[in-house]
Amino acid sequence: MPVVLDPDAAAVYMAFQEAGRPAYETLTAAEARAYYAQARFATNPEPPELARVAPLAIPAPHGTIPARIYVPNDPRRHDGLSPALVFFHGGGWVIGDLDSHDVVCRQLAVEAALIVISVDYRLAPEHKFPAAADDAIAATKWVAANACELGIDASRLSIGGDSAGGNLAAVVALAARDDSGPAIAGQILIYPAVDFAMTHGSHSEPETSVLLTHSVIRWFRDHYLNGAADIHDWRASPARAENLAGLPPAYVLTAGADPLRDEGDEYAARLKQAGVSVTYKHFPGQFHGFFTMGKLLREANVAVSEIGAWLKGLG
Repeated sequence: MPVVLDPDAAAVYMAFQEAGRPAYETLTAAEARAYYAQARFATNPEPPELARVAPLAIPAPHGTIPARIYVPNDPRRHDGLSPALVFFHGGGWVIGDLDSHDVVCRQLAVEAALIVISVDYRLAPEHKFPAAADDAIAATKWVAANACELGIDASRLSIGGDSAGGNLAAVVALAARDDSGPAIAGQILIYPAVDFAMTHGSHSEPETSVLLTHSVIRWFRDHYLNGAADIHDWRASPARAENLAGLPPAYVLTAGADPLRDEGDEYAARLKQAGVSVTYKHFPGQFHGFFTMGKLLREANVAVSEIGAWLKGLG
């Protein structure tokens, strides 16, 4: 599929190339995390002020899962409780943390007028699959179980994330359906990774190897998975789930210059075929990762606003 980057996306891509940063696959996981952490200062917009931002420690079998709660100045409340979004950051299950997605969580809290809880799940290769999935499921269950104490209406609890975080949100939605809850009001899948087979056409098109290159996505895969057998596990590849019926309404976003484009498109189509309410938005001139780059890319802020409106539409 021919891909033409929007002018601002092309300028950002050129700036990354001219900066001469090493490719992640040439680095250790720790070095890659440091580079990714620094990049946010150049790409993230100014963080909106909120009523409260505070750390959380979510109990888990291995200890605790760090998290962060974001409460906007004017959340939508009913009987004193607000809707909420449990958010899982992107980064290929290897990089990223609460800080890398701090600004976008603040934006979503403001745009959707709800509480956001960002989850700092365990990263690979120190913690291989299914550690991240286990943490995402455990964190969502804990938020639902402690909703009142957090000021959250458990009946209006949504999940979401970008890239690897979109993968985890899709996994949580399936797990909640098949494991007696918690009830999920909606799922936001921002250019999600849903099939580790990586056989879709967009995984081999030269035009999609932008920032998230074909080689670095394999580096992420090899750090996260234990071996080829994991590819077929729905907790790694939610597209491998045979039945998608009964899942919560979904907002699915894809980008044109993205190796994950076709699998996200196909997953949205399968959800719709299964009777799930789907809002699908494609940004043809953007690359994978654009969602957090609102300082440089207008379409990033458009996407945040549209997702905020969609969340408000859930009630």
